Amino acid sequence: MSAQASIAITHVSRSFAGRGAVVQALDDVSLDCPAGSFTALIGPSGCGKSTMLRIALGLDTPNEGEVQIGGMKPFQAAKSGMTGVAFQDAALMPWRTVEDNIMLPLDVLNRNRTEFQEKVTHLIELVGLAGFEKALPGELSGGMRQRAAIARSLVTTPQVLFLDEPFGALDQILRRQMNIELQRIWMESRATTLLVTHGIDEAIFLADRVVVMQSRPGRIGKIIEIPFDRPRRPELFSLPEFHQLEREIAEALDGH
Repeated sequence: MSAQASIAITHVSRSFAGRGAVVQALDDVSLDCPAGSFTALIGPSGCGKSTMLRIALGLDTPNEGEVQIGGMKPFQAAKSGMTGVAFQDAALMPWRTVEDNIMLPLDVLNRNRTEFQEKVTHLIELVGLAGFEKALPGELSGGMRQRAAIARSLVTTPQVLFLDEPFGALDQILRRQMNIELQRIWMESRATTLLVTHGIDEAIFLADRVVVMQSRPGRIGKIIEIPFDRPRRPELFSLPEFHQLEREIAEALDGH
């Protein structure tokens, strides 16, 4: 298990100008994600979820406010290998094998591959890709490519993990299977995790709390704590308590 770091988003605002108008993507958003927690961001398209994630990753900068990852600026945290990320598009290099794709962050950070070989082997087993180490992305299914992307996000043993709709392109049955797998993987790493999702069921199943965002301008509407113990079993999806939380989040998304 890696060390853990918190995410501190403090009074962040971000606007974009275009076509003679200014769009307020985020307006005075503050959110603390304690070390070792799992937080899900959910909201309508255009509410600023992915913008917040990009700012926390150091890929964008706010007009106002700041983000700190374990007391560091996002760019510094990324450069140190403190953060990992997986997007909706697995974005695997088509000419690199599964093993080489997982090692990509090590190459970017100029780390010694040999020192991480045992870690890479473990991750390949952890995400269920043993036997596919030398396979190319074109030889994998969509779910397998996402498994490789998640392994890649964990190769530096990050203290903080960012997930931007990692299963958004998968069908409902496969997405639910991947939710169960992600929980298992997360319970081993316990990295502080911030997940962006459009799936209410996915947010409830995976997260400690669900942050409901509203748009125009992008802001936090409600934070809902998830009371279920871990590990969470597939049967959870059918419980009345689960459906009650779904209704509560749906109402919060509607602004009620």
